[in-house]
Amino acid sequence: MNALDTIRQRAGHFQPRVAVVLGSGWGGLTEHITDAIQMPYKDLEGFPQPTVAGHNATLWLGHIGGQAVAVMSGRKHGYETGAVDGMAEPLRVLKGLGCHTLVQTNAAGSLRLDMPPQSLMLVTDHLNLPQRSPLVGLDGNARFVNMVNAYDCKLNQLATQIAQAQGATLFEGVYAWFLGPQFETPAEIRMAQLLGADAVGMSTVPETIIARHLGLRVLALSIITNFGAGMSSENLSHAHTLSQAQEGNATASRLLADIIAALP
Repeated sequence: MNALDTIRQRAGHFQPRVAVVLGSGWGGLTEHITDAIQMPYKDLEGFPQPTVAGHNATLWLGHIGGQAVAVMSGRKHGYETGAVDGMAEPLRVLKGLGCHTLVQTNAAGSLRLDMPPQSLMLVTDHLNLPQRSPLVGLDGNARFVNMVNAYDCKLNQLATQIAQAQGATLFEGVYAWFLGPQFETPAEIRMAQLLGADAVGMSTVPETIIARHLGLRVLALSIITNFGAGMSSENLSHAHTLSQAQEGNATASRLLADIIAALP
């Protein structure tokens, strides 16, 4: 049975409007889901089996405030297999269920000294530094996706307004995608800074491309876990990233829940 049929069988007529992909440090959002139905990815054909610590491989269906949501706790990264289309089928399924908006989250490294660890950044644009696309191999004119306003301006304005109303600091910036899994070199960080990036990470960009191909609006937020290589004396590791992300988990998830609840 395909994933769409499995979900409909287990969730009845539930129709989510907002899809959410949780990256490292954002797992606390699931505490804000009411009337939750949980489905492990292993039961959903075409859904990934993440190999990264901090990704739980569970689909949550329920409500955040009055918003019907489908929350993916865990994603597939390009560095796990080399393929960058690992999230294509799940996002197609969530679009098929009725989602019109994708909210993305990630943990990222800061390229700005004024944006330290524990900061939150609203993604306004991205740099696809590997120049890899999840649309390679598709046919037809639809694959030539317009990436202007890839991160929806109106959704960004709404997120900014909610953060301001709460007295929360929400930076804005450009997210640079590196394939990974190794961290960037100091020279690569300097290059990204020269190209106009404000943060770096190993996810999000392929999903944004897929979402825009599907006609979904996109909103993306990063939790800053470290400074880029060469900008401080800290020792970069995935354990350090998870530790820093968990410290800011509750605050970030609370703000995200309020933003999701207010989405049109």
